[in-house]
This record gives sequence, structure tokens and C-alpha cells, in this order.
Amino acid sequence: MLPLETKRCTISALQTEDAPFIFCLLNSPGWLQFIGDRGIHTLDDAIHYIQLGPMKSYQENGFGLYLVQEKSTGEKMGLCGLLKRETLNEIDLGFAFLPEFNGKGYAIESANAILDFARTELKLFKVLAITDNNNSKSIRLLEKLGFRFDKMIPWPASKDLKLFSINLK
Repeated sequence: MLPLETKRCTISALQTEDAPFIFCLLNSPGWLQFIGDRGIHTLDDAIHYIQLGPMKSYQENGFGLYLVQEKSTGEKMGLCGLLKRETLNEIDLGFAFLPEFNGKGYAIESANAILDFARTELKLFKVLAITDNNNSKSIRLLEKLGFRFDKMIPWPASKDLKLFSINLK
């Protein structure tokens, strides 16, 4: 159950008070390049994103994207969680971190905790992941987590994406 804790991270539900962090993350260069512009141009936009995205998903699905914080400092580093998209037939793993936290192992640590949550609490047998073909860091992370490339898939309002999957049994 949430919040989840790892050696260095606390993973918890997003709240509207996290809007300044969401504003920064969703406008960071990596997010804009590999995920896309979500039109978050004000703190009110960020609040609506939290309410209509993660918070709505928690209520409707019992999961969503979660806030990842550095355990010892409480610093907000990124998002990691599960998404139910109309365009995919299974639940998928999503993650994104502020640039200053990339390459330090926080993403793999939090993603492993989310996959364990998916297996033990949600009783999922399979999880998908999608990423831009040019996002080599995300591709390496997915491979380290045990995901395997399945195929390229067309994506609405975007170029084709790489589809990965992992068996949680």
C-alpha cells in the first residue's frame, strides 16, 4: 500500500500542493522532447493536470502516477507509476525525473517498487511501457527492469513509439 518506501525514495500520491513541482517537471527539456507539451503554462494548469490525471486515476483505477521524493531530504524528484490508457490493452509503467536526478538510480529504484506494487497489490501479470525510439536512457532503464521490446506502435498525435512488456508472474 502507499506510500511506498525504497532505500532512498518515498513514493506517494500527488496532491494539488505539488503543482509547482509538476509545472517544473512537465516543462523540463526531457519531458518536452520525449513525452510532449501538455500545455502546462501556469500553476492552475498544473493543478488541473494533477486533478484530471493522477488524482482521477487513483479514484477510477486504484493507481496512477505517483510523486517520487528523496527520502532523507523530502526533495521532489520525479514521477513513477501506472497508467491505464485507452490506446493500450494493458496497464503501462510511466516515469519521468527532473534532469538533476537523472543517472543516479532513482528511476530504477522507484520503478522496481511500482512493479512490485503492481504484482503484489494489484495482482497484475503483465505491464507494458512505451517510449520514444530516440529516448536511449528510458530504453536502457526498461531493459534493466526486465522489459522486452515487442514492436513499434503508431501513437496518436506523435511518431511511432517502442512498445515493451514485462511478465510479472
